Amino acid sequence: MITLGNHVWRRREITPYLETAERVVRPANLASSTPGRGLAVVEAEDGTPVAVLNLQGALFMGTPVSPFEVVDELVEEARAAAKVVLVDFHAEATSEKVALSRLLDGKVTAVFGTHTHVQTSDARVQPGGTAAITDAGMTGPHDSVIGVKAELAIGRMQTGMGVRFEPALGGVRIEGALVECDAEGRALSCEAIRVPVP
Repeated sequence: MITLGNHVWRRREITPYLETAERVVRPANLASSTPGRGLAVVEAEDGTPVAVLNLQGALFMGTPVSPFEVVDELVEEARAAAKVVLVDFHAEATSEKVALSRLLDGKVTAVFGTHTHVQTSDARVQPGGTAAITDAGMTGPHDSVIGVKAELAIGRMQTGMGVRFEPALGGVRIEGALVECDAEGRALSCEAIRVPVP
């Protein structure tokens, strides 16, 4: 599965693809007329159904619908299709990500925060059995400013003038989180993962 976020509409040519893509989800709390889906169910390698839903935070993001307004109905729909339910919460504010993971504790398998590109050190299993990490991090070049050539990002910040960003090249690594769960979808462990790419 691939989850998206606030940059999904940067390239409008993705629109027809999202209308038919079964393994790509965009934030579910965008406008109802938005192409694509916010929830999908796929099979794990062993055949286990896994529901994946994508939400976008409201704080500092300009999101049309609050994630807290739609999450209960989405989780209910996901749980009807699969015992293992993963939530990608693409949000700016740490407080909002922690709040959603607490709200969903015991209702989903895991809540992965995304968006800030900086992996947090709070991977955990909450008391109700939901794994959570405030931000899973970034897969890409870490000798950068969140993936962009440092001199370009710094120049923009110093002058306020727009500049075309280019991806940096050094220190590439894969980041994420590894969650182990039981057959009922209850998380047993949650570990932040960092793998350097040679």
